[in-house]
Amino acid sequence: MNDQNSKRLFYGSCFALITTAFSFSIRAGILPQLGEEFNLNATQLGFINQMWFLGFPISMVLGGIFYTSVGPKRIMIFAFFAHTLGIILTIYSGGYAGLLISTLLIGLGNGCTEAACNPMIASAYSGKLMNTLLNRFHMWFPGGILMGSLISYFMTEANLGWEAQIWIILIPTLIYAYLFYGQIFPQPRQDSASLTVNLRSMITPLFIFICACMTLTAISEFGPTQWAQLVLAESGAEPMVIVAIIFGLMAVGRYFGGEFVHKFDQTGVLLGSAVFTTLGIFLLSTQTGGMVYVAAIIFAMGVCYFWPNMIGFTAEKIPLSGAIGMSIVGAFGMFSTAIWQPIIGGWIDKGREDAASSGLQGGDLELAVGQATLQKMIIFPIILIVLFIILRVWVKRRRATVATATAVNR
Repeated sequence: MNDQNSKRLFYGSCFALITTAFSFSIRAGILPQLGEEFNLNATQLGFINQMWFLGFPISMVLGGIFYTSVGPKRIMIFAFFAHTLGIILTIYSGGYAGLLISTLLIGLGNGCTEAACNPMIASAYSGKLMNTLLNRFHMWFPGGILMGSLISYFMTEANLGWEAQIWIILIPTLIYAYLFYGQIFPQPRQDSASLTVNLRSMITPLFIFICACMTLTAISEFGPTQWAQLVLAESGAEPMVIVAIIFGLMAVGRYFGGEFVHKFDQTGVLLGSAVFTTLGIFLLSTQTGGMVYVAAIIFAMGVCYFWPNMIGFTAEKIPLSGAIGMSIVGAFGMFSTAIWQPIIGGWIDKGREDAASSGLQGGDLELAVGQATLQKMIIFPIILIVLFIILRVWVKRRRATVATATAVNR
């Protein structure tokens, strides 16, 4: 492949991830409008959210399994048709059932993007450069959410309907299709481990441990942000501006993440991220007014490096798991988030009942519900602090054991 071809493939991958990000942020921005137009409660909105997060791991796993045999080009062709069909069906959904189906299709397209692009980057580079490029590629998820959040905010302020906002998601979809069209995609490496070797390396304590951690890092990031419009509605801060701040800072942090990760090691970065995330969610659940923006900054510093470094850790420390290993880890994160969506919606519905029974009304009721829901989410990063301490010790001992064995064999 020539440089021009490689650049178009990379830029196309970035716009595909922007499509994913737009579908996340714009959908989060229109949740209240969907609830009002179709008379949906928070639990039903949670099930709609669930379809986005459920479609993601399904296509990620299948894409990881078949990546070597079908290649990234065919996976991204499927992603384009899933995105386009999902966007159009969302606009003409007509109600709850239609929204479930259309959101699932968009989720399938998003998962294909992860399944195709992550292994292309990880197989082409290694070590420090791989971590740098993975962080820069994943920069466009928060970067796209920043743009999508602001678009949703200004379009809502201008009283433009939710349908117009959904149409916006089609723009990066068409751009990535144009950039990919006619390009030569790299063939999967023929010297990569077989599927049997991939699966064997995944049936190990370290890989299973990472998957367990991923279930918590994902919901720690996506729980507060996906429900921002509802849980922060009466906090004294604009929810979509909060989302824009969080993901804008994440984009900057991930762009420069390679040097940061190289200095502190992935396990050290993950442990520090868990601490900042815990503090950030605690402040979001207790503060109002201007302090909510400070809380958002701290939360962003926490969740910034979760996703790319969980994927990078898998590629670097468990390399024989291959493309499917990275897809499985990502799938665990999205599947966990899917499971929690209706549960979080149930927390909101139950919180409203409890707050109403205690005599709260209007803004006071919504503030109490939002803060109570966020306080329940603090448990996720608290557990991660313990798990990442264990992981850091584990990796250090593993590294020492390998070093000793190497010295003995010399």
